[in-house]
Amino acid sequence: MSDLASTDYLGCLLKSWPIKSTESLSWLNQLRAQAIDRISTQKLPNRRDEEWRFTDISPIAHLPYQPSQPECNLHAHDIEYLSLKEAKNRLVFVDGHYSSNLSTIFDATTLVIGNLPEFVATHASTLESHLGQHVQFDNNVFAALNTAFLRDGALIIVPKSIAIAEPIHLLFIATQKEVTSYPRCLVIGEAGSNVTLVEDYVALQQATYITNSVTEISLAANAQAKHIRIQRESAQAFHLANCAVSLAHASNYQSTSISLGSQISRYNLNVRLTDEAAECVVDGLTLISDRQLADTHTCIDHIKPNGTSRQLHKCIVDDAAHAVFNGKIIVHPHAQQTNSSQSSRNLLLSKMAQVDTKPQLEIFADDVKCAHGATVGQLDQEEIFYLESRGLSEKAARNLLTYAFGAEIISRIPVTSLRQQLEQAVLNQTQSN
Repeated sequence: MSDLASTDYLGCLLKSWPIKSTESLSWLNQLRAQAIDRISTQKLPNRRDEEWRFTDISPIAHLPYQPSQPECNLHAHDIEYLSLKEAKNRLVFVDGHYSSNLSTIFDATTLVIGNLPEFVATHASTLESHLGQHVQFDNNVFAALNTAFLRDGALIIVPKSIAIAEPIHLLFIATQKEVTSYPRCLVIGEAGSNVTLVEDYVALQQATYITNSVTEISLAANAQAKHIRIQRESAQAFHLANCAVSLAHASNYQSTSISLGSQISRYNLNVRLTDEAAECVVDGLTLISDRQLADTHTCIDHIKPNGTSRQLHKCIVDDAAHAVFNGKIIVHPHAQQTNSSQSSRNLLLSKMAQVDTKPQLEIFADDVKCAHGATVGQLDQEEIFYLESRGLSEKAARNLLTYAFGAEIISRIPVTSLRQQLEQAVLNQTQSN
């Protein structure tokens, strides 16, 4: 991608920015203004950048899509099949804009939950200390764009010592073509709280559009969060996402991300263990075919002692698709007695399928237990032969082994109805291939 194309793309977007002056702005508009200032000093990443060398996003430079408009014609029955029966609380955003008609809020007296602008005045101090403070946009043009165009967003604050038994469903629906939407999520778990969050990106039609999302999660001492992220957008779409998680003393974060859709997708997940005894489990599955490109970049940052992290990322790649995984674990000098492991396992289903995997350890402490590893291969012929000897056809044997490879990640999702949906999606794709 040329610098000129990058400049043209960003310049076109800036023309549609609704705030033209920084005079008399609220703290939120000041945050937007800071983001717009950063955009003017940056360019779109290209393959000359180390963090993007396997992922060519130059097609986006030719798609200067304007921000989506709040034009929702959906009714509850249109999206009933997307609902999760376990979720009493559901926030629905259509092309990035909040839909109160499609949303259901059950725990309004227990939680702070709803559309972010509704709480800017009543929770200004809390929001100002978290919004835009975890996902940094100084050197991240997509995070800066999301912040500059920030309007609606999902806000969840779980009060101290409150445990929410049912999952909260954040549903982001794409309906418009040739637009850019900017979904935003902020989740704050106060001390001793517990929550399960499903962040779900879907499309109602096959169309070309851009989703640029940012999610920030902050867990106070002894708080727990399970975060399931599903990306099943249009196969013609572009999905660019940033998520940052901050973990305080003895907090616990469990993440499962599933990537199925989009022509080109990029997911950056950064987890910072900022205090002692924090724990995280980060699992991921990429299942792509045709000419899809799916890139996952993660960074688990151990800053204080006695932290624990576990990561397993799997890719199933068919046809001429291309999967990228870059997982970095950093152990700082004072993060003694860190226990961390990372595994990248990848399955190629065709001769043209491609995986680039790069697990990384950066250890600056001496009393630690850290390990990582990566494998790339095809289905085991002996396992296929074994299943054939039990009466399965070669195709059925391959499908079963492929399904089992992906099901290991999906089986860890604690929401039964969602797990069943995804198991069926993986089964359908493996059978069709």
